[in-house]
Amino acid sequence: MSKSSLPAPDHAADLREALLAADFTADGLLDRLGAPAYAALARSETVPALRATRGAGPLDTLVRLFLLQRPVAEERAGAALPLEVCIADGWLTRTGGADGEEEVRACVDVRPYGGPDGEDWFIVSDLGCAVGGAGGIGSREEGVVLGVGGASTTLAGITVRTPVASALDLGTGSGIQALHAAQHATRVTATDLNPRALEFTRLTLALSGAAPADLREGSLFEPVGAETFDLIVSNPPFVISPGARLTYRDGGMGGDDLCRTLVQQAGDHLNEGGYAQFLANWQHVEGEEWQDRLRSWVPYGCDAWIVQREVQDVTQYAELWLRDSGDHRSDPAEYDERYGAWLDEFESRGTTAVGFGWITLRKSAAAAAGRPSVVVEEWPHAVQQPLGTAVRQHFARQDYLRDQDDAALLAGHFVLAAEVVQEQVGLPGAEDPEHVVLRQHRGMMRATKVDAVAAGFAGVCDGSLPAGRILDAIAQLMAEDPVLLRDRTPQAIRLLVEEGFLEPAPGVETRGK
Repeated sequence: MSKSSLPAPDHAADLREALLAADFTADGLLDRLGAPAYAALARSETVPALRATRGAGPLDTLVRLFLLQRPVAEERAGAALPLEVCIADGWLTRTGGADGEEEVRACVDVRPYGGPDGEDWFIVSDLGCAVGGAGGIGSREEGVVLGVGGASTTLAGITVRTPVASALDLGTGSGIQALHAAQHATRVTATDLNPRALEFTRLTLALSGAAPADLREGSLFEPVGAETFDLIVSNPPFVISPGARLTYRDGGMGGDDLCRTLVQQAGDHLNEGGYAQFLANWQHVEGEEWQDRLRSWVPYGCDAWIVQREVQDVTQYAELWLRDSGDHRSDPAEYDERYGAWLDEFESRGTTAVGFGWITLRKSAAAAAGRPSVVVEEWPHAVQQPLGTAVRQHFARQDYLRDQDDAALLAGHFVLAAEVVQEQVGLPGAEDPEHVVLRQHRGMMRATKVDAVAAGFAGVCDGSLPAGRILDAIAQLMAEDPVLLRDRTPQAIRLLVEEGFLEPAPGVETRGK
């Protein structure tokens, strides 16, 4: 589909009204299709949804048109939509049907998407390219624009959602990040190297009833010059590939240089206290610690939290993206040639594996003064989205700990974080557990092994007493030397605070006691 053939947003409000009237929403789809058929769509299986929409109601018609991308009789479409407006604006096109009956087809994928506060939004993308949708991706067209996928929703979930004056969605695609940002940013700028992506973002915002964004064409930070923002988000073309075949995924730079460049340049475009949040892939290079590689990306003046969520060996990685573009369905010789090119690329760079994860930067005065907080960790376990609040709290805890020496920690008052439980691990019937585990049931859902002192300390933290006095009481109960206990415990307290098991008590002076 060429850029000129994309729908016009002029009457998007009328189309939106019709979609909502038919309950063509995330909740409406689940109710109409049922959980099995709804889940099957996410696996690119359409037969259950086709069977569930054999009726003639407006919702059945819209599902077949926009999600399953099947033709429907013009009469049926006219009962569900302002037909002539949709055809004139390019959302639908007429096509000859069986027995001379006129039918219409969708020109774009329109997918209901539920906002974080129950908003009814619609993501517009190329036909068959809503990730996990009816057709999957399987496209090798250079300018294709994808819809909502796991990466999109992951980034939306980890983004800090505080009111800001300005936000930048770099590499906007179909506009999901710009749509989220429009709810809490006064001004949203969205950029993309692909001009068609900007048009899709315009459609997504209009059809979702959101304010328009400032749309700019170009690569990386070129379209914004020297402008700065309170929030920068990007789900970039992070795939490490031999060449740049597909604009939506291949960065066009060698190895992980695109992600590195994006992160390194972000600091110059952040306002004080602002966040930049990215999804990224990075190479694991022979003879080099991946954590050191990522630390070297962090720009001056920024704190960072980098989380590796998954690691794939080079063969798994190549196969994943060859399937993504449908190469596994091509001529076997062509597939083998492309597979070999991926392995040649990795071998030439000494790449042994590829990591995937999240990178969050925050511009801070402390980092600019030479005291940055840079945390690089691996966490492949389950988390509870949305994590935006957990991300903000992580940096708040780093700020707190940066200013607390051991004496200050002992003078501090702490409370046990919500939804933390204790597990005792040991042989059945044993008098004492082998070890104690503290486990979170929200946010990062961490678990950490602690000794009896740390477990007892965490259990009685309600903010009423300073840490030092609690330790004195524990020393008396356990017949330990209170001086030695005070001496060795601050590191454990620091770790429990850093990982979110303990929180500084609000409104309590933490020094001088």
